[in-house]
Amino acid sequence: MTRRITLSVLALLTLVLVLAVVPLGLSMAQRERMSFRDDVAGDASTISAAAEEHLSDHHSDAEAAQLVRAAGRRGDCATVYDTSGAVVLTTRCADVADGDGASLVRAVLRHPGTRVVEDDQWLTTAVPVGETDDTVGVAVLSRSADPLDDRIDDMWLRLGLIATGGLAAAVGVSVLLGRWVGRPVHAVAASARKLGEGFLDARAPQVSGPPEVRRLAAAFNTMAARTEALVHGHRAVVADVSHQLRTPLAALRLRLDLLATGADRATAEELVRAQEEIARLSRLVDGLLAVARAENASPRPVPVRVDEVAAERVRAWEPVARERGVTLVARCAARLSAYLGPGDLEQVLDNLIANSLDAVPAGSTVSVDGTRQQDQVVLRVVDDGPGMSAQARQSAFRRFGNPQATGTGLGLAIVHRLVTAGGGTAELLPTPGGGLTVRLTLPRPDTSSAKTRDADAAAP
Repeated sequence: MTRRITLSVLALLTLVLVLAVVPLGLSMAQRERMSFRDDVAGDASTISAAAEEHLSDHHSDAEAAQLVRAAGRRGDCATVYDTSGAVVLTTRCADVADGDGASLVRAVLRHPGTRVVEDDQWLTTAVPVGETDDTVGVAVLSRSADPLDDRIDDMWLRLGLIATGGLAAAVGVSVLLGRWVGRPVHAVAASARKLGEGFLDARAPQVSGPPEVRRLAAAFNTMAARTEALVHGHRAVVADVSHQLRTPLAALRLRLDLLATGADRATAEELVRAQEEIARLSRLVDGLLAVARAENASPRPVPVRVDEVAAERVRAWEPVARERGVTLVARCAARLSAYLGPGDLEQVLDNLIANSLDAVPAGSTVSVDGTRQQDQVVLRVVDDGPGMSAQARQSAFRRFGNPQATGTGLGLAIVHRLVTAGGGTAELLPTPGGGLTVRLTLPRPDTSSAKTRDADAAAP
């Protein structure tokens, strides 16, 4: 944010300075040149008027000679010519612009009038001596353009320093403004990220920044406090349900065991069926508690070696697969890592492998495949069993959404919750040739999300 504000202010001020300073500099430079030409023309006219008294009225040339010598002391080149082009008075130098003084004198004598010639080094002004219809000579004054160029360069330098100082001040002010706005925004973002990662006590500071940002922090804190109260209340309900249901279920199961001891055969069979329903109800309660814990827990994601975890879980389930006549294999790319909560991947794979082993017949194959795809890790659990219908796949991730489930139907709901909590996705696809494929997309540790975390942590 600070960088964007600084660049925006810098670009805007640069545009304003270019549109204001450049025309001003060009106008001032043009005025300097016009003033320089007027000064040269005025000095040349003064020498011409003094030389007219000598050439027309045959007075002494002392005044004209004094003016010529004064011009020489200033560094100018001044020369007075008569009508024949002969030099009457001159300084030690007689340089003129373009180096052709004789042609300039002839042009003025032929067509009386002031003529100005300029090159890179000199500005030369030729003024006729006497009246226009009675010209008795020509006064030529050449002045070096170096002082003019120095003044113009100095003017541009001052304007450049002023513009640079303005830009530097604007950058400093915009950086301070950006930090004043950005720091509380980053603090709110960091608190929101912590809240999303499961730190329910995360709060944003409300003591700095613009009023709008402080109001945003206050609204966020109110929301976080209410969320914390709701989650804690939900957890308390789950804990109460756990204790309140497990105890009567255990007592009921014990009473049924006692009744089955002395019952006749028909009654005993009914009691056995009742015990099976109670066992199923116990598993259902345990599944509900597992889903509730998964929904309430939002652990901070950490890099997890997918290839190592997959290989380890396959080895753990291999005896069960061998006993059921199922081939269980793991095919993951080497050094494959993803972002997940600690222990989540183990639980996800356990649920998926257990579901596959329960669903496929003997002689089937269950494989765990892991590959890299751009900034993601794709993990597939593939079986060639009976598969699931399209309707069942659409509702399988919901609680009790799988009508084909042989257990509680909560395993896939837990998988979906754990995967999406870490920023991933989960979907069910038909396996080509028959069967079910569970496709999990997990963020990689070197993706932009990790870079964003680091950038936010380092931001002022």
